[in-house]
Amino acid sequence: MSKGLFPTIAVAAGKGGTGKTLIATSMALALQDRYSGCVQLLDCDVEEPNAHLLVQPRVNHTEAVSILVPYVDKNKCDRCGKCAEVCQYSAIAVIRNAILTFPELCSGCGACAYVCPRRAIDEETLDVGAVMCGVTPEGIEFYSGAVNVGVQRSGPVTKATKRHISEDKISIVDSPPGTACPMQETVDESDFCMLVTEPTPFGLSDLMAAVNTCKVLDVPCGVVVNRDGPTDPGIEEYCQQQGIPLLLRIPHDRLGV
Repeated sequence: MSKGLFPTIAVAAGKGGTGKTLIATSMALALQDRYSGCVQLLDCDVEEPNAHLLVQPRVNHTEAVSILVPYVDKNKCDRCGKCAEVCQYSAIAVIRNAILTFPELCSGCGACAYVCPRRAIDEETLDVGAVMCGVTPEGIEFYSGAVNVGVQRSGPVTKATKRHISEDKISIVDSPPGTACPMQETVDESDFCMLVTEPTPFGLSDLMAAVNTCKVLDVPCGVVVNRDGPTDPGIEEYCQQQGIPLLLRIPHDRLGV
């Protein structure tokens, strides 16, 4: 959990297309209207960030995000293979008399350099993404991470974006969709997670997976039903069974909003 006076609220969904980013940006705007100067919005959907399209921030500066990746001195390397054995991401491999590195898969953990008995592995810097920093016309502090094209691991950019979470502001964090590592990295240590779903059988199934993920992360959660209509796959009943608050129903009707 965050240690500040103001909460960190993650907005997540078990699948894409439920309206997660719309909810996150709308909530940030509503809070800014009531608590002017005390709100920040962080887009941690770093593989496909799009919150900026809705809030139109003025960008003040951009911070590069980099990691350390292995560089092998082939004159020292005896191809023992210990580096490849310890790598959890297959970012380094020994094939016959050749040693190959795949920087785009590297997490920057440094394990390969640590275990090398010949001290043949050094580390060099690799840019993997950037964090855009700015402010919206309404005065919301805004941060948005984006990984570089071809980068397979989003974790370093997500962490760099979350480092801007302030203890002195209400932080709204837009999470990647799904329940895989990027979502977990974003939601972890939040004070609360709003799970956005839709009233379909697939929506309920994905919601259940997202709820279980929040339970494992020990992050309390509530549910927002977007595009609500006459169909009911049992979301309200599920929330009652799990003791999860049903926070809001947004009708599938532009005129009814």
